[in-house]
Amino acid sequence: MTMGRVSFVSFDRVARSVTLCFGSIRSSLVVAACLSATLVGPSSAGEANIPSADARPMSAPELYLLFRDKTWVWSDGAGRFDDEGRHFTARSGTGNTTAWAQGRWTVTDDGRLCLNAEWHMVSGVHANKTCFRHKLNGGTIYQKKEPSGAWYIFKHSVPTENDEFKKLVAENLVSPDLATIKSDLEDQKRLAGNAIPSRRKIQ
Repeated sequence: MTMGRVSFVSFDRVARSVTLCFGSIRSSLVVAACLSATLVGPSSAGEANIPSADARPMSAPELYLLFRDKTWVWSDGAGRFDDEGRHFTARSGTGNTTAWAQGRWTVTDDGRLCLNAEWHMVSGVHANKTCFRHKLNGGTIYQKKEPSGAWYIFKHSVPTENDEFKKLVAENLVSPDLATIKSDLEDQKRLAGNAIPSRRKIQ
């Protein structure tokens, strides 16, 4: 999509392309890159949407209210931010690209939302932590993926249909499907000869 002079690669496209590598990855570095990309958010090409000097970090309560009991939807999966226990779950892909995650989500007063979860996929179980920073100016929310993502407008003061904010929905689109996803993944592991998953800590 294009907004002014800025072209964005959508969160959906990134998530869809990343799941293609889940079925065969073995290298820890490749796993880390894949997991990070699933939660990269839109990236900009051209003029960046850099927050103005008046923008301030969002507080922990503000981030909590923004994400609690919401599902962040992408074309080939979703991530769920449950209020109870700050439980985070996610699903992505189908067939030999099937993956699911569970862990916790945290927020801080310096504008950070962090997802600390274990991703289960054909190649094993891989721990990953992904963080986003948020700034607020009036009603406009800016977001960037740490450490090197580009700032973009997550929510305009008057939300538009193209805002990533619009992909936060109240319906739980993860938990009802997890049992089926887990079963499908075990089938894929058996087909891949990898029924016993390995555990790797991804930095």
